[in-house]
Amino acid sequence: MCLAVPGEIISIDDSVSEMRMAKVNISGSIVDACVEWLPEAGVGDYVVVHVGMAIAKVEEQDAMEALEIFREMDELLQNEELIKTERQ
Repeated sequence: MCLAVPGEIISIDDSVSEMRMAKVNISGSIVDACVEWLPEAGVGDYVVVHVGMAIAKVEEQDAMEALEIFREMDELLQNEELIKTERQ
């Protein structure tokens, strides 16, 4: 299963005209993402990244809310794994 996750564009590389690429900070992890489909996206903007492609520009508040939900989900999964381990 693949997820689309929000992150902040920290730099853009326009050196290849057919493949505009960006460095995107997703919760502290820097990933490369193609922003060719989002010509309006710039440094400081938040985008949703799916399999290396920026597919939508989003507001910072919406990005932060989504990341918080992902953090809560991770915490719940970690707790579930801990409970399973303790039962064994």
